[in-house]
Amino acid sequence: MFSKPDSTLVIVGHGSTLNPDSSGPTWEHADAIAQSGAFGEVHCAFWKEEPSLRQVLHCVTKREVYVVPNFISEGYFTQTVIPRELGLDGPQTNVAGRTVKYCAPVGSHARMTDLLLKRAAAVAPGVPPKETSLFIVGHGTGLNDNSAVAAKREVERIRALGIFGEVIAAYMEEDPLIAKWDELSTQPNVVVVPFFIADGLHSYEDIPVLLGIADSSPGAASANAAGVFAQNPYRLRGRMLFYANSIGTEAGFAEVILDQVAAFDAAAA
Repeated sequence: MFSKPDSTLVIVGHGSTLNPDSSGPTWEHADAIAQSGAFGEVHCAFWKEEPSLRQVLHCVTKREVYVVPNFISEGYFTQTVIPRELGLDGPQTNVAGRTVKYCAPVGSHARMTDLLLKRAAAVAPGVPPKETSLFIVGHGTGLNDNSAVAAKREVERIRALGIFGEVIAAYMEEDPLIAKWDELSTQPNVVVVPFFIADGLHSYEDIPVLLGIADSSPGAASANAAGVFAQNPYRLRGRMLFYANSIGTEAGFAEVILDQVAAFDAAAA
């Protein structure tokens, strides 16, 4: 059983000033890990919410601290923002008398493939995979070339399994754009899985509009009991479209966070 009673776990999320649901999964995974007793203490920290990245180490009482980014990609935030805000200069840094160990983001874990397949199957039960186009949707950004790497990696892994008629990576802000899903796909059924941490601003408000399943932002998920997910399938542009919850809402993410800590220790041994 995973046990580090003399260590602190800090789970870092993006957070949002525009959508109250952005930090939800990070808090939920932190609570699950705290209840398991795996660490002496568990904290959350965010870029856009409180407690902030610059505050969190002042809340820590243990001398050994593991930091796990609850982010999908190894991009701008995990490589630039988090290290800068926490004062890290490598995988292990001494900060104010504490040893801070910086782990890989959850999105780089090999288990992502299984979680994506599970989510795709759950949103479209009974739909023949060979007659389905599966979209893995990422953000994409010009700030860091690695932003789209995670989605591309998962698409390659799933495509190699030969389960679906086609598997496609698409993005909000770079080509190929998810707004052109009907031009990018050929199958009669389309399953869209957002490769995001939360059902927040992008996956719940922006992508439905880009897909054409909503004319305008439906608002926060927590304020809409039915929501865009309850209306599956969508008959749109001559296809049957199924829109899934963001992958980061899977309960299995708590285990992935612990796995990333174990992987850090294994690499350092």
